[in-house]
Amino acid sequence: MFPYLFRSTNPVSLEICADISSPQTQRLVFSLVSSTSPSGAPSSPLRTSKTQEDADNVRTMPKSKRDKKVSLTKTAKKGLEAKQNLIEELRKCVDMYRYVFIFSVDNMRNSKLKDVRAAWKHSRFFFGKNKVMMIALGKGPTDEYKDNLHKVSKYLRGEVGVLFTNKTKEEVQEYFNSFQETDYARAGNTAQMAVTLDEGPLEQFTHSMEPQLRQLGLPTALKKGVVTLLQDYEVCKEGDTLSPEQARILKLFGIEMADFKVTIKCLWNSETGDFETLVGEEEDNKQKDEEEEEDE
Repeated sequence: MFPYLFRSTNPVSLEICADISSPQTQRLVFSLVSSTSPSGAPSSPLRTSKTQEDADNVRTMPKSKRDKKVSLTKTAKKGLEAKQNLIEELRKCVDMYRYVFIFSVDNMRNSKLKDVRAAWKHSRFFFGKNKVMMIALGKGPTDEYKDNLHKVSKYLRGEVGVLFTNKTKEEVQEYFNSFQETDYARAGNTAQMAVTLDEGPLEQFTHSMEPQLRQLGLPTALKKGVVTLLQDYEVCKEGDTLSPEQARILKLFGIEMADFKVTIKCLWNSETGDFETLVGEEEDNKQKDEEEEEDE
């Protein structure tokens, strides 16, 4: 048996030395090459380290100056300046017009409100930004712009607006009490009546509409290219809260349930500084009319 000694000379080669106990000491050296090049020469460890350095250099390359995030929008944010302009505009209207009315809107529609604005070009309407309008008019007696204007600010909650006009109280109430337009109901509105669709062909719809109607829950099918309702279908009951599908069905069938209406809630007179609530008066008048009818 030969005692073997292992000695590593470099990462590539390994020398195995064997000591033979004999008169003539012989030394046998075996070189084992772990990796060689295609030509048979051992590969150089420097090549590997250089490749690693190149990879590190690629990772730490400086960013290009052209690599910038560009916003595609051109809309400027409305900040403090827009709010200050609104406050100034409201206070100018307080000085310019005689009456200030607060009105509420049922079943708000922008198109309907535009019609009202067009009919009342001699006046000014402000809708939205209730908190900013409260600051302009005044939240309390200490910071109100004029006497008793803080009472108007208490009504600036929800879907309400401000009307500045020189028209009298009677003229304003007469117009808005008679102004009422119907429109299609939206999801969340209350159904004013029960709606049931009868079985039979729906000739007002093209054949391409049949999948959409079926997706809304209607039992429909194509019969000879005509959209047909296979059975009676109840869309809604009176008093139900409409879902998005129900509102869509009512609109497709041209059934209008929402009434766009403007209600005058209160007024303020800039000449006298008097504040007056109008909603309570209308309710009292209704109660008086009902009592008179019962007496008759």
